[in-house]
Amino acid sequence: MIKGIGHVALKVQDMEKSIHFYCEILGFKKAFEIRDDNNNPWIEYIKIAPGQFIELFYGGQNKPEAVTDPIGVDHLCLEVNDIDEIANVLKSKGITLDVEPTQGKDNNFQCWAKDPDGNRIEFMQLVPSSPHMNC
Repeated sequence: MIKGIGHVALKVQDMEKSIHFYCEILGFKKAFEIRDDNNNPWIEYIKIAPGQFIELFYGGQNKPEAVTDPIGVDHLCLEVNDIDEIANVLKSKGITLDVEPTQGKDNNFQCWAKDPDGNRIEFMQLVPSSPHMNC
């Protein structure tokens, strides 16, 4: 049966910028890379936690057209211990928050930013009264 989510895959326009964002700003580590059949760089794996990765694919070229309420993936959520700490770290490293720390309808604290390719990222601090902690 299914054990969990293993990775999220993103095609990126500029691998250096993406690795800088996920590793230098967010503090994750490059785990390994996979090369294609011609030995060219293809995928960079960024380790989030044991068994959890973000796959960064080289070669992204075309951003999807902006539409209202698109169907499909909306955002990546990263759980944090302290919402104010991550917000301060992001801002100190030049990242603009789309949403400052606030408490959501699920009682959890959250703030929002975007990666270099515009992918929305929610940073979430769980609280004991959250439905995530009680199911």
